[in-house]
Amino acid sequence: MPKGRAASPLAWRLWRLLPALLLVALLGLLARHALADGVELSQLSTQRTEEGLELSFSTRFELTRAAEDALMKGVPIYFVAEASVLRNRWYWRDARAARASRTWRLAWQPLTRQFKVSTGGLNQSYFSLSDALLSLRGASGWRIAENRELEDEGRFYLEFSYRLDTSQLPKPMQIGLGSPQGWGLNIERTLNLAADFSSSLTTP
Repeated sequence: MPKGRAASPLAWRLWRLLPALLLVALLGLLARHALADGVELSQLSTQRTEEGLELSFSTRFELTRAAEDALMKGVPIYFVAEASVLRNRWYWRDARAARASRTWRLAWQPLTRQFKVSTGGLNQSYFSLSDALLSLRGASGWRIAENRELEDEGRFYLEFSYRLDTSQLPKPMQIGLGSPQGWGLNIERTLNLAADFSSSLTTP
């Protein structure tokens, strides 16, 4: 706290605002590291191979009641994973070296009483919702960048996100959707990449 009678009113105001400013800065730092709503990221790693940069991840979550009710009424729901590789630049905005996305479509088929998961032109049917969710909670060896996209020198980092994509729901259902309505399933994570473009995150 400023001492002495010479302290100006402006100095006193700044001193009183200091705790709030520090809190805002801390929250901003934490937001860059990870943002999550209903999804836990249990594993995230990258590895550079002869073909390019590959990413593997796994998540833990359960469908919300609202999402499961919609699914059982015949509304397909979609999950999207996105990954961006960016290069730090001190003189300008960071440069995006590569970007990739993957989408899973989950649907209930009442005639066969099976759940169908579709991704990348592949389709698989499951008799239980738990098995269907297990197939779309992660990916292994997913190529997110070509080697030619990683030739620039510098420090790189990974931005990763995984979410239930409400933008692909029928338009009438999108009105007013959000976490309070039970559709909030997403996680975001930022990881620094080593010189060989490897990274690893594992949580128990």
